[in-house]
This record gives sequence, structure tokens and C-alpha cells, in this order.
Amino acid sequence: MPTTTTSSSPSRLSAPGVIVTLFVLAMSACVLGLVVWKALDARKTMLAQSETDSRNLAHSLVEHASRSIQAIDVAMSGMADLLKYQNPQPDRFNAFLANTANALPQLREIGVFDTLGNWRYSSLPETPSHNNSDRDYFIYHRDHTDSTIRVNAPITSRLTGRTSIILSKRIDGPDGSFKGVLTGAIDNQYFSDFYKTFQIGESGGISLIRSDGTLLLHWPSMEVGKDLSGTQLIQTRLKQSLAGSYKIDSPFDGITKYFSYEQTTQYPLIVTVAIPEDQVLATWRSNLLSDVIVASVLLCTVILLAALLSTQFRFRLNMENALRERESRYRLLADNIADVIILLDRLGNIVFVSHSVEFVLGHSPNELLGRSCFELVHPDDVEAVKAASAQLTDLTANRTVIFRTYRDDKSLAWVEVNFKLAMRATDREKVEIVGVLRDVTLRKSMQDELTALNSKLAELATTDGLTGLANRRTLDGFLRSAYEQHEQISVLLIDVDNFKGYNDSNGHQAGDECLKRVASVIADATINTPALSARYGGEEFAIVLPDVSEADAITIAEALRLRVRALEIPNMASTRGHLSISVGVASRNSLTSNEAVLVGEADLALYEAKRRGRDCVVANSALQREYFSAGFSHDS
Repeated sequence: MPTTTTSSSPSRLSAPGVIVTLFVLAMSACVLGLVVWKALDARKTMLAQSETDSRNLAHSLVEHASRSIQAIDVAMSGMADLLKYQNPQPDRFNAFLANTANALPQLREIGVFDTLGNWRYSSLPETPSHNNSDRDYFIYHRDHTDSTIRVNAPITSRLTGRTSIILSKRIDGPDGSFKGVLTGAIDNQYFSDFYKTFQIGESGGISLIRSDGTLLLHWPSMEVGKDLSGTQLIQTRLKQSLAGSYKIDSPFDGITKYFSYEQTTQYPLIVTVAIPEDQVLATWRSNLLSDVIVASVLLCTVILLAALLSTQFRFRLNMENALRERESRYRLLADNIADVIILLDRLGNIVFVSHSVEFVLGHSPNELLGRSCFELVHPDDVEAVKAASAQLTDLTANRTVIFRTYRDDKSLAWVEVNFKLAMRATDREKVEIVGVLRDVTLRKSMQDELTALNSKLAELATTDGLTGLANRRTLDGFLRSAYEQHEQISVLLIDVDNFKGYNDSNGHQAGDECLKRVASVIADATINTPALSARYGGEEFAIVLPDVSEADAITIAEALRLRVRALEIPNMASTRGHLSISVGVASRNSLTSNEAVLVGEADLALYEAKRRGRDCVVANSALQREYFSAGFSHDS
């Protein structure tokens, strides 16, 4: 017998080793596969979102440029028609030109030149005396009968020395002859001041280009006049579509960027927006690092569990070998060394209990005889034990139940009992219940620890590690579900004002603490409510408010803004001297097609809040009312 046991041991030990190895490999493959899949999917989503944002920005900027020129075009067309048939008095017409220039903020000055290039009328306090017949726009209109407004290449003004974009229009006589040129000057600084209100990163750029490839303005470098006619944009892209996006190496600084463009159909103008690839993928790389850290923790946990499992396997195998060695002399004892054998009558009274009960529970077998087994069961588990015993309907059935019982020292232990009906050979009419009881306290404790660990890992996967708020992935899922389930829903997008300057002045560790304090205020706003607060990215946060109207959402946003101010966190990068937030509010309406549009509306409102000087709350509906009000005034 000993020889047999020794020879079988290596083969028995090899099977658990293979199982543990396969377990580690399978779990590692799952974790790594999940991280790779999530990283690729997140990168794709990040690029798609960035493309949408940059194309929307390009569209907004080209509309701004078009409307800025359109207002001047309308004014100049009326002037050209007047000058075609009349020769108004200089004093009266100069005053009219000055009033027009003052009414249009984008217009610096208006001038009228005669057929020789001399100043005829001007919006300036004094009409200049120099001759402009050498200017490209004068020569063009003198030699061409085209009466539409012309957007000229940028020039340096002889009056102010500033770089300007000249809009010019030919003045015809009643017979169609050349009667002079009407010009309007726009300072490049007008567009530069507008472009700097958008956060596109240190290496990002916005360009205003004429359709022939002449650079009218590149912000922030303020470069003008560069010939871009040989670029891919002019050569191929514009011929395929008036708007689009693609990846390029910037002709200005050589940095790889994601590039969006749009050309207006009314004027020969193109607006481009270029955002560095590193900036677009910065958040993705940060999230990927977090995922790698989580995956590493998971793999370490898997390895630790595998080591514990291997130890348990070896422990069981060693126990089996010990039992097998004693089988010849202690067969009955060896078969039940780790278990307690009990025999019950049909009423549940203990008829027999093995001596191993002293080892397992500390009770003496004699003191248990005649007592009801339910006296040893924890009150909360009695019904479960009774239900299991009631299912014993024939001799072939067996049931297993796990419950809590009391040791001799009154401490609780978890035990597992497998029991079935049995019939005595000497009395075929008497049916009893045989049960095998085993202490599973350690196993239950390990299961509870594993469950707690899995719960902790699940929590880590849905929350932001720094602030404790929900992460971006949880936010997207919650917003999608809330949008489907609620007709009324509001979204707040929150940005910490001048946070980069705060970080630069105080260091990233202080910046992290600052974000934690702001996040605590935001979390308090949704505690014990169906709403969700989350970290949107960087210093941006978001709150989703199901069944909350825009008016109530604005109230909540204002309360948040005031509470953050009440923190009195010094911020030397802010003109106010303390930390503040800007909030964009958007609520679902009949024009909101999906949750992405709702977030986009909140984002536009946030941009407007920052444009108005930060530390304020702006609702998207207010932007819509301002837009329609402006459109009505213009049409009238």
C-alpha cells in the first residue's frame, strides 16, 4: 500500500499544476485582451469626437468670417450704387462713411478712390492725400468690370502700419465706365481677438485662407501672405468637398495635427482648424495608463489567487495521502477525519454524532445526543435547513446546505452538510437521516474576500481614481440610458477657470488637491439623487440631471459656482484672484436628436461662459434666443 501511494503522488500533483497554469494563462489573456480592446475602442471614439468638435469649430468660424464680410458687402453695395449716379458733398458723405465704420466693429475704415487712385471720400477724420493707384486691388478693378466685392491679399496699411485685409468694390458710371474704387479695411487683429477665445492648445492653429491659397491670417503666429496653393487642401481636398478633415504635417511648424476645414459658398474664404495629435490623444493616453495599472493589479491578483489555489490543491493532496496511509488501521476514522458524521431521526433529533465533532466544533458527542439539530443552527438559517431536509423524498435523493452554527465557545462557524435518507439493515421500516458535516469557515472567508475584491475592482472600473466621481465611460453609459428613459433631462458641463495657470503656479500636486475639493462640491450636488456627477476630462466635470428642467438646472449650476467661490482657493492666474468655475447648461428639447447633441449644446454654452469672462453660468437656450434675435434684427 505505501508503494502504491508514493507512485501515484506525482501524477496527482501534476494535474493541479496544469489547472493552475491554464487558469493563469486564461485570466491573463482575458485581462490583456480587454485592455487592448478598450484602448483601441477609446482611441477610435476620442478621434471621432475630436473630429466632430474641430469640424463644428471650423463651421462656426467660417460662418463668423462670412457674416463679418457680408455686413460690409451690404453696406458697400449701397454706397457703390449711390456713387454710380451721384456725387455727394464730401462733408456729408464722409460723415456717413464714419457712421457706417463705427456701426460695424469689424470695419476699421472705408475709403473711396477716384479714377486716378486719389482719395475722394474717407471715414477717417481727415481724408488722406497719398495716391493708391499702385495697389493691387485698384489695378484689378480698373482693368476688370467685375462689380462683386473682392477679398484682397493682406497688406500693411500706409495709414496705421497694421496688417489689414482689404475688401474692395468697383464703382461704375451710369454708362458702365470705371469711376473709381470703394474699399473697406479689416484689421487682422479683429479675427485674432476672436480666435484666441477658443481653447485649441499651445500648438493648435486657426487659419483664414483665400480660396486661391493666399494666407490671410494664421493664429496664433499672426503670419500672413504665405502661398498655400500647393498644399493638399487647395490641390485636392477642396475639389472633393467644401468641408472635411484629415491628418497633416503642419506647413507652419511641422507638427502632426488633425486638420478640419470649411469653405464658405458666398465668398472665396476658407477657415481651417488644426489640433496637435498629442493634444487630441492626451486624455486617451492618460486613460490607457490607468487601464494598464488596473490590468497590472488584476494580473497580480490572478497570480496571487493562483498561488493560493495551488497551495490549497497541495494541502488537499497531502491530506488525502495522510488519510490513505492510515486506511489499513483506521479506515472509518480516516474516511471522516475532517468531517463530522451525524445521524438524525425524522424529527431532526440527534441519534449519533462522531467524535470528530470535538475537533470541528468543540462539542462533546455525548452532550449532543437527543438534542434537536436545529438548536445548533443559527436562527437566520433555520428555515433554509428545514427547506433542504423537506426535499428528501426517497433514498436516492441527497441535499447539501451551508449554514452557520455555534462552537462550544459560542463563536460562529460556517459548516456544509450533505445529507440523505438511510435505512438500517436490521430495521427496514425505520428511516433516518445521515449527514456529513464539514467546517467551511476558511473557504467561506476566502469566498467573501474574493467577492469583496471583485466588487472593489468593479468600483475602480467605473470611478475616476483622483476625484472619486464617475469616470467618462460611466458618464457616457448613464447619459445614454437616461436620454432613452427620460423625456426631460439637463446636462451641466463645468470647467475650472484658469486651471493651467493654477497648476503652473502651484504644481501638479496642488492642482490635484484643488480638483478633489471642486469634485467634492460637485459630488454633494447629486448625493442621494438620481443624478450623476462625473469627471469629464482634465479640469472639466459633468452633471446629468434626469427629470430636471433648464430653470432648475441653472439654479443648481449657480449654487455650484457660488460654493466653489466659497472655497476661497487662491488662484493668481485668475484676474479675480481666486478659483472659479464656468458652467454650460443644456436641456433636452424638440431639436435635440440624441445625447451627443445635448452634450454639444452644453459645450457651446460652456464656451460662451468662458468667452464672457468665466465665473458665470450660460444656458444653451439663451444662446439660441440671442442667435434668433440677432438674425431677426439683421433681416429687418
